[in-house]
Amino acid sequence: MSQLLLSINLYAINIACNLLMKVPINHQIKVPQLRVVTAEGENLGVITTDKALTEAKARGLDLILISPTAVPPVAKIMDYGKYLYDEKKKGKVAKARTQISELKSVQVKIGTGEHDLELKAKKASEWLAEGNRVKVDLYLVGRSKFMDLNFLKERLERILKLITVEYKISQEPVKGPKGLTVYLEKK
Repeated sequence: MSQLLLSINLYAINIACNLLMKVPINHQIKVPQLRVVTAEGENLGVITTDKALTEAKARGLDLILISPTAVPPVAKIMDYGKYLYDEKKKGKVAKARTQISELKSVQVKIGTGEHDLELKAKKASEWLAEGNRVKVDLYLVGRSKFMDLNFLKERLERILKLITVEYKISQEPVKGPKGLTVYLEKK
């Protein structure tokens, strides 16, 4: 039983290694000539793959194909483990730099009281400070749907004046089937 588990684990490790090895190294490189660069950035020029492999073996490092689409393809002489570590680190930094902003929604009605408007504006201010977009809906029911558009915009302005964070209106107030909607973003 333990022999079976060991072989399954080795199989899983082999699959994981193959997934990580997206980049051809050493004898997996099949192009005749390469532009070779060392780990320190020294350019060795355009040389044959065999000569590059012997240079990498002489230094005790690996030959890694960095840019296969370039003419001629670019390879780097460096430790493969260090290369994987650097690539993983670059991926984490790039992932950390991406900012995910959500669309948050605040809904008010024509007769919403001042205190309720202050609470909703405070929440909208927090969301804008976090970098999220905010959708402010002036929800209209019954006859209020047919009121003067300027009056409705004035009612929408009541909550917009209470928002403390600087914002810009990314989309002007739009009249929809349920009311008036405006989208806000942080400046």
